[in-house]
Amino acid sequence: MDASGILQIVLFVGIVVAITPLLGGYMARVFSGERVALSRALGPLERALYRLCGVRPEQEQHWTAYALSVLTFSLAGVLLLYALLRAQSWLPFNPAGLGSMPPDLAFNTAVSFVTNTNWQAYAGESALSYFSQMAGLTVQNFVSAAAGIAVAVALIRGFARRSARTVGNFYVDLTRTTLYVLLPVCVVGALVLVWQGVPQTLGAYTEATTLEGDRQVIAHGPVASQMMIKHLGTNGGGFFGQNAAHPFENPTPLANLIHMVAIFAIGAGLTNSFGRMVGDVRQGWALLAVMGVLFLAGVAVACWAEAQGNPALAALGLDQPVNMEGKEVRFGIASTILFAVVTTAASCGAVNAMHDSLMPLAGMVPLVNMMLGEVIVGGVGAGLYGMLLFVVMAVFIAGLMVGRTPEYLGKKIEAREIKLAVLAILAPAFGILGLGALSIVLPAGAASATAAGPHGLSEILYAYTSAAANNGSAFAGFAANTPYQNGMLALAMLIGRFLIIVPVLAIAGSVAAKKAVPVSAGTFPTHGGLFVGLLVGVILIVGGLTFFPTLALGPIAEHLLLATGTLF
Repeated sequence: MDASGILQIVLFVGIVVAITPLLGGYMARVFSGERVALSRALGPLERALYRLCGVRPEQEQHWTAYALSVLTFSLAGVLLLYALLRAQSWLPFNPAGLGSMPPDLAFNTAVSFVTNTNWQAYAGESALSYFSQMAGLTVQNFVSAAAGIAVAVALIRGFARRSARTVGNFYVDLTRTTLYVLLPVCVVGALVLVWQGVPQTLGAYTEATTLEGDRQVIAHGPVASQMMIKHLGTNGGGFFGQNAAHPFENPTPLANLIHMVAIFAIGAGLTNSFGRMVGDVRQGWALLAVMGVLFLAGVAVACWAEAQGNPALAALGLDQPVNMEGKEVRFGIASTILFAVVTTAASCGAVNAMHDSLMPLAGMVPLVNMMLGEVIVGGVGAGLYGMLLFVVMAVFIAGLMVGRTPEYLGKKIEAREIKLAVLAILAPAFGILGLGALSIVLPAGAASATAAGPHGLSEILYAYTSAAANNGSAFAGFAANTPYQNGMLALAMLIGRFLIIVPVLAIAGSVAAKKAVPVSAGTFPTHGGLFVGLLVGVILIVGGLTFFPTLALGPIAEHLLLATGTLF
């Protein structure tokens, strides 16, 4: 990699680290109910929404009520979005006259956006009207992200409180996150993207005549408003089928950088919010350090793999020092690989290149990022509570090693918390390996893989990993829009979202009810380098034991065979 590529990576990491305490401190005040700069302007709207919905903001919920609220709200979102997509042809703001979505695709899309996965088995510009994009997908981009953040905040309160029966009010957390965090940043960010050249219009598609005299339809629409929340909320669903590789979504290198920073901003900031709310900022920095180590390791491996070029082309005597296949030439190797690692380290799923064309080991890095539970910053909210699940595991292992009762932030970690953490960690593995295995052995599932051998396995594995990890990106060669895949991938998305959220909220309720254990000489510190190393090791070992055999049959086998000239 040249100096320019290294500079891009350093600049990105520096910006993320710099904004983390700023955004983290602001969000901590919002979630604690303190007044912020926007309270005067948005406070009346917030209170009006509570009155309209019958919410009493001072009345907090037990974890069971909180979980039921999350599930009920999400179910309503699925039903409403499904109905909107099925009725699209009769709804306004449809200048291209697009028809309604088929039932199986509408169900898949509704589940996808409500679970913050934003998997798309369609091209947005040719399948969705402006109304569906705005009132359907963009709305879910906001509220599904806010729901994930709310769950993380409930877990933070669980560790911060002592002998408490409640973990907050879901509808209050949802409202405050949307009004005070997501909406202001997205308004400003969308205007910046318009300045960079991203369209924002309700006008009809533009028709042009080419030099050859052919008619060309140029799709556009309310793009900028959806782009900002899709990245900030780690949603990933693009307005166009090419996603952030399309010049209307990602017109300049600066826009590309804004997208990447937005993907990491809230996930990184929540680690700082966590530290502030539990009364020890060092705890948040320790979690961010773990995320940083895993992230930079992934960037290094992927950049190295792509810089080697394709040995099959080298065998033909062609000079190909790097692999530019499937990449946007405006951004180059470094920015493309950085985007690929960022979007899969967080559960975003936006892409500025085709992951299917990455070299096998480079394509394995996004897979590993998702298989680890996307705790490397992760989705907004989901990354933090996913990391805290591994923290529970790590302190349990540390407690076994030193012969003491495991503790974290003064809370004893006992059998109930360990069982719940293991359940939440294993749930996505079932969605990936269990449902993925069915798609390999059943003809209806295997038919979606367009390549043979290890690469075909990687296509199926990537699809179910992306769905169960609520990421939404895909190997471009996978044919996803079939009744079988629409149903099975939707099931994987539901497993990856709610079979984690419910155990997480149960842990929040359990630790909130505990008394604080005084710090003693034997207390294992969880803010230093030793704990950072232990936590990194636990994450890698759990991921390795669970997924390495499948990776060995997919991208690793393809890498070894490619060196011998075998292609798929």
